[in-house]
Amino acid sequence: MSNFWQTLDNPPTEFSVIPFWFWNDDLDADELRRQIADFQAHGVDGFLIHPRVGLPRDLGWMSEKLLAFYDVAIEEAARRGMQVILYDEGMYPSGSSCGQVVAENPAFQCRCLAKVDLAPGEEPQLADGQTLAAVVARQNGQRVAVIDRPLDAFIRGLHYIGDGLDENASAEDEPPAGDLLNPEAVDCFLRLVYDKFAARFGQYFGKTVIAIFTDEPSPLGRPRERGIWPGTTGILGEVKRILGYDFTPHLPSLWYDDEPEAAHFRSEYARAIGLRMEDVWYQRLYDWCSSHGLPLTGHPAQADDLGAERYFHIPGQDLVWRWVLPDHPSALEGEQSTQAKCASSAMLHLGRRRNLNELCGAYGHGLTWAEMNWLADWCFVRGANLLVPHAFYYSMRGIRRDERPPDVGPNSAWWDRYPVHAARCARLAWLNTDSRHICHTAILGASDRLPWQAAKVLFEHQRDFNYLEERHLWEDAQVDASGIRIAGMHYTALILDQSPHPAALPALALLEESGRLIRHAPAAPAGELVARLDALVVPDVTVAPPAPALRVRHIQKDGMDCWLLFNERREPLETNVHLAGAGELLRVDPATGERVEFVNGDTLALAGYELTLLIGV
Repeated sequence: MSNFWQTLDNPPTEFSVIPFWFWNDDLDADELRRQIADFQAHGVDGFLIHPRVGLPRDLGWMSEKLLAFYDVAIEEAARRGMQVILYDEGMYPSGSSCGQVVAENPAFQCRCLAKVDLAPGEEPQLADGQTLAAVVARQNGQRVAVIDRPLDAFIRGLHYIGDGLDENASAEDEPPAGDLLNPEAVDCFLRLVYDKFAARFGQYFGKTVIAIFTDEPSPLGRPRERGIWPGTTGILGEVKRILGYDFTPHLPSLWYDDEPEAAHFRSEYARAIGLRMEDVWYQRLYDWCSSHGLPLTGHPAQADDLGAERYFHIPGQDLVWRWVLPDHPSALEGEQSTQAKCASSAMLHLGRRRNLNELCGAYGHGLTWAEMNWLADWCFVRGANLLVPHAFYYSMRGIRRDERPPDVGPNSAWWDRYPVHAARCARLAWLNTDSRHICHTAILGASDRLPWQAAKVLFEHQRDFNYLEERHLWEDAQVDASGIRIAGMHYTALILDQSPHPAALPALALLEESGRLIRHAPAAPAGELVARLDALVVPDVTVAPPAPALRVRHIQKDGMDCWLLFNERREPLETNVHLAGAGELLRVDPATGERVEFVNGDTLALAGYELTLLIGV
């Protein structure tokens, strides 16, 4: 017990926040070292090197001059016992090596499927680089040519057009996006970036350099065109292999709403593309990192891309663009509300140790200290244990200040208070690591869709859960009359509120026969779902009066029972809280470690946005 409290008071530096560090101006070795020292003096024991728009052109992506500054930063981090994560692109989304993939082979340019309506008797005309994927007839008899062709798509680049000082000269380079559905193009990317990192910094892998970060890879890059779908040469054969049927007759549904079951077949095609991305992109990166002893981290393109998380050694997600906000429906509703549970659930079911959330990106200069802490706690109470603040800026010169703001570190109004925030985050990250999640409820999700309606009900009634990707039901989970066992978790209730994959039906039938399956209609009354759940899972936390703003997480850490309780709203709350099976308790302030007694069942008062710990003794 004493070791638990000693470590909670002084968590190891490995649990530090690891911010994006925007290298966005002309770099200087002494200034890099000064900023690193400043980070550490404020409780930040790691950083993620993120080359960013604003670099001068002589600091090109993967250039010798730029990598020499990596040497400086990594060597200084090693000297100080800090951690470094490498970012794999210049700038994002990942996969083009800042245009170098396409420069090496123009055939590696991002491709798509586009349609051409054919007049009676007309034959499709193909330009250079285009191939005919199919000619199909719509339900009204009109013939449509589906063309596989290069796509006019780009990624954000590292350099302003101009020096970045003129407020009217903020245009950026736009390197061409690579074809992430083409294995040869992905292999080229790995050679240009990952192999070069290994040759240069391999001695630090698994020590100072703790991971490599890939960022929201997209098979379409950032397209300048509309009316196209992801594709690559030969994609229809791959879609047939993945879906188990010939998709060709259904191609018109990608463009025309009046085709039979258009929404269904669009979803099917998108699912097939996602699974093809797993095979061609994620699996290759995962295998490379595994063979080099360097964890792959980062996040997929979508908040509920649970399937892709299986290819991350450190699954991750991304809170950006004010998509999730305090005192707003977005905290509980919509696909973005699923993201922190997406990453933490993947960590548990895949047997990973850490999961991350990038947060605060592009929340704007108006982001407040309270909002920043709220976003962190929103993640922690959902199981995150590595935060990647977006971002610490190397330079605020000229228009750099307004590039996806704010700076949440050295150039912020709260930098003098940051050590408190950093220590608090480290404590919560440590608690959520190498601990056992006490949870017996799962919500079934697809590889590319996580339902949020049932999740909202559970959150508001203090019934914790994890998302279970349906592939586990036929791949590695043990399913019997007692429920589902996977990676040390035992779920005695599974909530289903979307159409499952056919391969999941045998497991679901067994669960339904044993009374372990709860079919939930999103419009059903909340009380009905809670009552059905409570018949299968003894509530771990009960409150009176109801407290819909209260979020809970129960873990066991080093033999200690710990509950995280978070008031997710601005209004203070008071409610009597009873923790099942708990004896003597201490209430712990995660910011200071201060401890006071708490009697189980007594009134718990939480200020607006306050997170507290209750720990059994």
